[in-house]
Amino acid sequence: MKKWLIVLFVPALFSCSMMDRADKNFYHAKVADKGEIDSYDLPTNAINDVVKGLAYQMVNSSSFVNPKTPIGVASFVNLKDLESTNWLGNQLSESFIHELQRHGYVVVDFKTTGYIRVTKDGDFVFSRDWKELPERQIIDYVVTGTMMKQENGVIINARMIGMQSHVVVATAQSFIPAWVLSDEVKDNNNLKIRDGMLIREQSALVDEARAVKIHP
Repeated sequence: MKKWLIVLFVPALFSCSMMDRADKNFYHAKVADKGEIDSYDLPTNAINDVVKGLAYQMVNSSSFVNPKTPIGVASFVNLKDLESTNWLGNQLSESFIHELQRHGYVVVDFKTTGYIRVTKDGDFVFSRDWKELPERQIIDYVVTGTMMKQENGVIINARMIGMQSHVVVATAQSFIPAWVLSDEVKDNNNLKIRDGMLIREQSALVDEARAVKIHP
């Protein structure tokens, strides 16, 4: 009886191990074979995997940016007006913060207030109120992009732009199928921001030519 149980148990473990390994190696294999991810063959956490592919394209196409270059990441906007976004546009920017930092770049989170606001609901260091944010911050390049809705999904166009020159130094493009955008996340709720990093204190940026002014 014991031998029979072992025979069944070992293949089951092997099968689970292979499935787990396949999911973990999905992105690496797709990049190695194609240099991109097939949008119709996405594993779990599909939006994050799309951003991995976008970041990979962008990092490999830019010759002006190095690991010491301060980069900001803004919300991705609707192509129709360039002045509106939604949960997807904010999630794309959040994922880019993680991916660029993971690639070794200096990422500036300009939504950090510089103080901790303690309330009965929680302790907060982020804000979307421009009046609460430092007026100037060092950001040489910004990563952002557009979203264009199609019948079967959303086209994402990402770019890295010089804040002073307005020159596009890197681009990436991908497609998110409609099935990825489940009913649970189809509303327009903004998502919370993850922790980032400020470069200098406000007082040191008053006369700094590279400092980007924050305003509505």
